[in-house]
Amino acid sequence: MKSNYFKNRIGGAILGVSLLLGIGMMSGTTAQAQYPNQDQYRRDRYYDRDQRRDDWRYRNGRGRSWDGYANYGGSFDLRQTALNAGYNEGIKAGRNDRRRGRYDFGNSSAYQNATKDYNSRLGDRWIYQRYFRDAFQNGYADGQRGY
Repeated sequence: MKSNYFKNRIGGAILGVSLLLGIGMMSGTTAQAQYPNQDQYRRDRYYDRDQRRDDWRYRNGRGRSWDGYANYGGSFDLRQTALNAGYNEGIKAGRNDRRRGRYDFGNSSAYQNATKDYNSRLGDRWIYQRYFRDAFQNGYADGQRGY
């Protein structure tokens, strides 16, 4: 009778251990079955992210920043100074031309020179002029619309 008792206890222990080992082994294979090729999954995920980013750039003008102006380089101070000065001069010129009944920002000396508030410590003058002229055109258009 005692031998049957020990056989049942040992058999139950072996069954329990094999059950736990089986569950442990199967859980590892099911996790692997979800993404059998982790590298391909990761490449696809990054490709999708890059595609979404490129689509956003295409819809919003390639090479343009959040404010709508192109990025020509230069320091932050150069960019901001040129954009502020250009927009302010453009809005003044646009309002004046609106009162006179004409539309021609290209003849404005401020647009042609594009050096208002420029300082050589800011950086390259050519980059400053590009930012200034872009902002001048926006300011001019706003001035023509009566803003």
